[in-house]
Amino acid sequence: MAATANNTAKTEMIDLTKLSPDQLMQIKQEFDQEMGNIQDSLSTLHGCKAKYAGSKDALEAFQPDWENRQILVPLTSSMYVPGRIKDLNNFVIDIGTGYYIEKDLEGSKDYFKRRVEYVQEQIEKIEKIQLQKTRFLNSVMGVLEVKQAAAAKMIQQQQQQQQQPTKQSA
Repeated sequence: MAATANNTAKTEMIDLTKLSPDQLMQIKQEFDQEMGNIQDSLSTLHGCKAKYAGSKDALEAFQPDWENRQILVPLTSSMYVPGRIKDLNNFVIDIGTGYYIEKDLEGSKDYFKRRVEYVQEQIEKIEKIQLQKTRFLNSVMGVLEVKQAAAAKMIQQQQQQQQQPTKQSA
């Protein structure tokens, strides 16, 4: 049985049936670890997407009559101070690593729309990789189960052969 594993840009063919059970277990452990990392990445990306979508939704809900409206301004994740909206068309956006940009309302909406789309594209790419790795891992597990069953059968046959001469000599 042949399966593929994606390594960077080239595909490597591995005949799983020629590997020992120990080698198959090592491959399984490595893929289990990779699958955990992929799942962590997907969780992080889903969190980012939700954050960007939340910002976009907040901008969509923004009303022109909110000028001078009182709001709570976060100082930390759990501490706020009262504030007032002064400029309805000027937003400061955190673009990461301590950098901020100023945009008007439509530019801000567009920025978050593009970020949500970009993160969704990355999620889809990683999900495709996850699917490929899951299929390969399933192939490894199938071959490993066949090899383990064959080894168990061989051990059982050897035990039976060892018991037969003792029955004949009795």
